[in-house]
Amino acid sequence: MLYRRFGRTELEMPVLSCGGMRYQQSWKDGDAISEENQANLEATVERALELGITHLETARGYGTSERQLGGILPRLPRERLILQTKVAPCPEPEQFERDVLDSLTRLRVEYVDLLGLHGINNREVLDWAIRPGGCLQRALQLKERGLVRHVGFSTHGSTDVIVDAIRDGRFEYVNLHYYWVLQDNLQAVREAAERDMGVFIISPSDKGGRLYDPPQKLCQLTEPLSPMVYNDLFCLANPEIHTISVGAARPGDFDAHMNAVEVLANHIGDPRRTIAPIERRLHAELEQKLGREWMASWSEGLPAWDRAPGGVNVREILRLYNLAVGLDLLQYGRQRYNLLENGGHWFPGSPATKLDDHAWQEALQTSPHAELVIERLGEAHRLLAGEAQKRLQQD
Repeated sequence: MLYRRFGRTELEMPVLSCGGMRYQQSWKDGDAISEENQANLEATVERALELGITHLETARGYGTSERQLGGILPRLPRERLILQTKVAPCPEPEQFERDVLDSLTRLRVEYVDLLGLHGINNREVLDWAIRPGGCLQRALQLKERGLVRHVGFSTHGSTDVIVDAIRDGRFEYVNLHYYWVLQDNLQAVREAAERDMGVFIISPSDKGGRLYDPPQKLCQLTEPLSPMVYNDLFCLANPEIHTISVGAARPGDFDAHMNAVEVLANHIGDPRRTIAPIERRLHAELEQKLGREWMASWSEGLPAWDRAPGGVNVREILRLYNLAVGLDLLQYGRQRYNLLENGGHWFPGSPATKLDDHAWQEALQTSPHAELVIERLGEAHRLLAGEAQKRLQQD
């Protein structure tokens, strides 16, 4: 395993983290735990530690995950672990504090190394967190009491919301989305680096393109690496990124990611030289399928989802369309597209079902591709629409 200094927390963070979102029994916290599932969870955690993955990450919102992790933590060497949980901010800071204390009870620990304010995805939740006397202030008071070592936040929000949270200055780390297929948050990564914050990438293999089940075309384009290893290296080649999450459902789920660690460990010089030829091939294929001019400027002049006609999340839909048409990431596109209108503030906006030309012509006045945007939104809906999806926590 390789380790990186996790910003000003000074923690030695493994470049792979053991995410606790997929190995739990149920998304309903009160459900009974089977011996088989608990044994699998414990075997997964033990395998992580064997590999040097000392960062165990979970959340209060992950159903039985905290409670099940509490079944093994008392038997593990606490001084070797970097334990993180996440608790959602709310309008009442007293409730937030009660939730944090209850999470410590579930985990059966006296403190967590990292406490993340979970889901700072929009302005309302950001305000609950950072306003005077808000949830962040409560978290920092818990830090003073020794119950929390470091305070950060996790987010699925837009880049402007993330950057404003970072600029508050009191958070020590951030969990965010950033992958080859979604690079919008590079500004946020750089803002965090300027403030010496730890940077933890969420869900690189699922939100990063369903890379556990990649299409054949993508596999060919990323040779000699697998798409998963390529994406891991894309993230970790940036020294401002310290760790990426492996949402392991079973002990063997770490194996493919360890290939990326091996490449990094054995690489001489800049690891970006390894991935640069692959990145050029991917860009060339997208340009060949969709047009060079489109790929150079498709995202310019697009309204945010809450300012678009019908609340259509035009930027996200066109991103998914580009990947589906250009790289055969069709299943990924359908999975994400059909979550629209069902994801709340974790994945906001509507699908492209409302395409009145007059309203869209006005909304796209500054787009260099106004007519083509409308046309491709319609194509995206025909290509991607299917059965409505729910976030895992809603299942």
